[in-house]
Amino acid sequence: MQPVEVNAGAWYLRALRHDERLSDVPALTLLGVDDPADYVRRAHEGWTDETGYLWAVCIPTTGELVAVIGVTVRGPARGDLRGLARDGYAEALEQACAPVSRLAADLLRLDPTPLTVGLP
Repeated sequence: MQPVEVNAGAWYLRALRHDERLSDVPALTLLGVDDPADYVRRAHEGWTDETGYLWAVCIPTTGELVAVIGVTVRGPARGDLRGLARDGYAEALEQACAPVSRLAADLLRLDPTPLTVGLP
């Protein structure tokens, strides 16, 4: 499956990026990711093999990553919802939960758990 972009009101959710136009590596480092480039690669693999779906929660005008949220498949019709926000951006993560949960239920046919705070 290809990554699906989501409008979450004041926030924009998109696939993680690390290319010549946009890199989420600096923001992922702020979230404590040890190897951000590998994290981005593994996030794309999750979409491809349909085992995990991860989004960057971004400021719409700049595309800057302020949080990450994802659903990891944990069996038939079950998904774990996890996310982590940068300092000062807890509201962005909170506002991303409902649209991601709806997408998981409607498009992916998964019943997501309540949000667990932590890296997806």
